[in-house]
Amino acid sequence: MRTTAKVDYAVRAAVELARAHPGEGHRPAPVTRQAIADAQDIPAKFLEHILADLKRSGIVGSARGADGGYWLQRSPAEVTVADVIRAVEGPLADVRGERPDALDYPDDLAALQRTWIAVRANLRAVLEHVTLDHLRAGELPADVERLVQPDDAWQRR
Repeated sequence: MRTTAKVDYAVRAAVELARAHPGEGHRPAPVTRQAIADAQDIPAKFLEHILADLKRSGIVGSARGADGGYWLQRSPAEVTVADVIRAVEGPLADVRGERPDALDYPDDLAALQRTWIAVRANLRAVLEHVTLDHLRAGELPADVERLVQPDDAWQRR
């Protein structure tokens, strides 16, 4: 999987909004685009487009004006990294712009289609279980944390 700057910045911006989230039952105070950009070292103009994508997807809300800014529409525990990625780039795993299950391979390449589906399933196993709340706390779910423990997980290949 190739993670683009847009995805990296979107997740970092969402984590910054999670840090400002006061908890259940309270409306988050808006955070300005510039405050997010400064805190996460994200180019403000690029961030503007990312926040628009996150707003369109319903992950963030916004208000204009002197007291305006952005906030998470849902609890950080309910927003996954997969949600953020889908908001800014679309499906987690596609092949030539198509869902792996929609591909039409000849019978002798059925194993290739199953390979792409397995890749998608493994991405989901991590990205749909890591929430903004996990990242805000600096922790990962135990099953995801176990994946980074073996030495070979850190080796370049």
